[in-house]
Formats: sequence, C-alpha cells, structure tokens
Amino acid sequence: MTSGVWASEQRASGRAYIDALTAAGFDKTAMQVTADVTTVGNPVESLQFAVRWGDGECLVGQVGPSTGEPVTVVMPQLAEGRCLVGATRAIDW
Repeated sequence: MTSGVWASEQRASGRAYIDALTAAGFDKTAMQVTADVTTVGNPVESLQFAVRWGDGECLVGQVGPSTGEPVTVVMPQLAEGRCLVGATRAIDW
C-alpha cells in the first residue's frame, strides 16, 4: 500500500496515504497524518501517517525526500490512544 502511493504522482500527499489505508479496510477515524506542506508552503521533507491498530498498537509510516524509501513499522500506542507526537492535520474528507 505505502509503496504503491510512494511510486505514484501523489507521493507527497498525506491524503493519498490515508485514502489508501481506508481502501485497505482501516478505520479512517483511527488515523493521523502530518501536514504535507510547511508553514511557508513548501513540500515537507518528511510526512508521517498512522492508524491505531487493536488495543495497544499503531501502524506508523514515514515517507519523503529525507526518508528515502518508505518506512512502516508497528509501534505501541502513545497516551490517549494517539500514534503520532505533535500537531497533526485534520482528516476531514
């Protein structure tokens, strides 16, 4: 899934990764994604996305020029069921 989006023209779009996770059967309300542009409008060097999985785990992915190839890993959930630290973008589509 991640590699397919990374290989597409949508590789820098957080929405594309969330949509692919949704199409794969994951619950969109359990997802987080970071911004795909900086505060000055440039593409980010690294984009992260995540989905809560089960009662205590998260599937976390990172892509972008600073990452090289896409990286995905299953990690323990953070406090309050979150997967990513810091500000994330609203998934409102």
